[in-house]
Order: sequence, then C-alpha cells, then structure tokens
Amino acid sequence: MVSFLDLKAINQKYQQELKQACARVIDSGWYIQGQELQQFEAEFATYCGTKQAIGVANGLDALTLVLRAWKELGKLQQGDEVIVPANTYIASILAITENCLTPVLVEPDLNTYNLSQEGIKAAITPKTKAILPVHLYGLISPMPEIMQIAQENDLLVLEDCAQAHGAEIGGKRAGNWGHAAGFSFYPGKNLGALGDAGAITTDDADLAETLKALRNYGSHKKYQNLYQGVNSRLDEIQAAMLRVKLAHLDSDTARRQQIAAMYCEGINNPNIVLPIQDSELNIKDDKSHVWHLFVVRCEQRQALQQWLMKHDIQSLIHYPIPPHQQQAYAEWQDEKLPITGLIHEEILSLPISPIMTDQDVHKVIKNINDFIFSI
Repeated sequence: MVSFLDLKAINQKYQQELKQACARVIDSGWYIQGQELQQFEAEFATYCGTKQAIGVANGLDALTLVLRAWKELGKLQQGDEVIVPANTYIASILAITENCLTPVLVEPDLNTYNLSQEGIKAAITPKTKAILPVHLYGLISPMPEIMQIAQENDLLVLEDCAQAHGAEIGGKRAGNWGHAAGFSFYPGKNLGALGDAGAITTDDADLAETLKALRNYGSHKKYQNLYQGVNSRLDEIQAAMLRVKLAHLDSDTARRQQIAAMYCEGINNPNIVLPIQDSELNIKDDKSHVWHLFVVRCEQRQALQQWLMKHDIQSLIHYPIPPHQQQAYAEWQDEKLPITGLIHEEILSLPISPIMTDQDVHKVIKNINDFIFSI
C-alpha cells in the first residue's frame, strides 16, 4: 500500500531527537511559556526572515488573533471587508467572521489555485481593508504583486501560510511578505507538531506585543489584563518537537520537490491536469512550491480515486465542499463561483511525503497513466 501520509513513519526518522527533546522539557519542570517556546520562536522567525514569531495553539488561532489584534490597534473595525480566495479551507474564512469582519470571496486563478492580482483588484471596494492570500497546497501566492496592490490601496495583508512553510519568491519566504502571517503546525503539515500548534510571524513590534497579550488571557503581566484575551499558547512540549523538525524542514522539502518533479515528468495521461510549474509562472528558482499537497484535476475524479485504491494507492480530496456551500455559511449558498465549484469537483491529492520511495512514486505514476477515461 502506498499510504497518503504515514505520520508514524515520518516521525520515526527523528524519534531519538524527539524523545530527547521531550525528556528535556519533562526534566525542566516548566511546561508553559518557557525556554523551548522562546527558542522556537527565535528560530522560526530567523527561518522565515522576520523579526518576530509568536507561538499560538493552532493555525486558526494564528489568523483569528492577528485580525483581532488589528481591531484592538484600531486598524480594523467591525464590518470591514477582507478579500479571501473562495476555494480556501474554511479556517481562513472562520478567522474573518469570528472577528465580525466581512469575507469577500474571490475566485482563484484556475492554474495556480491562488488569488490573482486581477481578481483582487476587481474585488476592492471602499470597505476593503485587508487581503488574506492563502498559499494553497504549498504554492506561494504572487506576493510582490499583492503587496503592490496593498500599498496602492492602503490595505493590510495577512498571509495564510498553513501549507507553505519555506516556500519563497526571490529568496523571500512565505510569512515575510505580508504585514503578518499565520502558520499551522498540525501534524500533517510540512512542519508538523505532534499535536495542535501554530505561530504568527511579523515585523511589527506593536502587533507582536498585542498578540503576546491576546494569546495569554489578554495579559502582558500576570493578573493584569489589557484585553479580553484567550488562552492560545504553544506549549513547551510542542515547541520542543517543532525545534527538532524545523532543523530538517529544508531537506524534507527538497524530497517533496523531487517527488513532485518525478510526478510532473512521468504522468502523461491526457485526462489528468497537473499542477502548474515554476517555469510556467516565470519564476527563476524552484522554491515557490513546497508541495504540501500534489493536487491533480480529473473530470472522473471518483473513478480515478477508486482505480488508485484498487491498486493500493491512497488519495484524498482537499476539499470536497467549498466554504460557500457549507451549512455554516448558508447565506452564501446562492453565490455563483464556477471556478471554485469546478476545482472542488475535480481535484484529487496524490501521495507525497518525505518518506516515499522512488518505487512508491513510480507505482503512482504507472497507475495514473493506466487509468482509462470513460464516458
């Protein structure tokens, strides 16, 4: 069986380091907001190229707290519009509505699955105050163009980097383009904890200080509360786990990129739409995509998925139901978003992880190419 993602095997590669890190925390006697968190925040900020990293409980909280902090700082107010891709995972939108802000769902570029500058420009109104680009599947959004639009229109930019740890354009990494960025370290991410975890990156010192209070009951100083905050702290055990895995992230990413290149070169079934390549994006390096997911499109997705499973290959759908068709946002169910609808009807994620062997990859390629499209 070619597993979609074998987390046990992935973490086994580093099990001695992980166990040592865990023992280090246990022996320290300090389990919340200690040295491991401080060290991870410093190391992750350095990795992303930012001045600050703030550990939080999960990726959703990372996005939610940034928007909340901007409200506390007077940069956003209730009802302001936030541009967001319509095909994102629902967490991106939950962060907006949780803050009583208004999501403006924008159709993505069908080739990249990310926001385009044309789509953003068409969606801007006098109420628009922020853009939330999502680096979906691991491909960084066109951030130079997005930041130019933001500057011209005095907009805040919050990057959703949940799937794009280490992706970069021109040597500048995801999380270092916008005014702030939210990361998820859910176990299945390219940089995954052994539980829920997240972080925010920014160069804004005032924002960072506000976030540090908001994540800790609204408190800068024990028993003194500046804000009506929440409990969203990245604990010492997860920070220690992440420090171990951060040291291996670039090598794991390189393997993902190698597998993706093998897929793109080897899959030649004319009924399969492959992901866009750096060469097609006019990007000189090959680091804009870190391949959290390798997503293809097929009109007969169900038949393809069944075919692969018949040949012992697991695949998943990210995501079967778009946010505007979820019951949680029933008011949007009449929205006409044909590109988003097409994407959610046709996409299928193939196995990709640092522990896949070349034999596994070739098996996937062979069976994809053997799949016969029937009417």
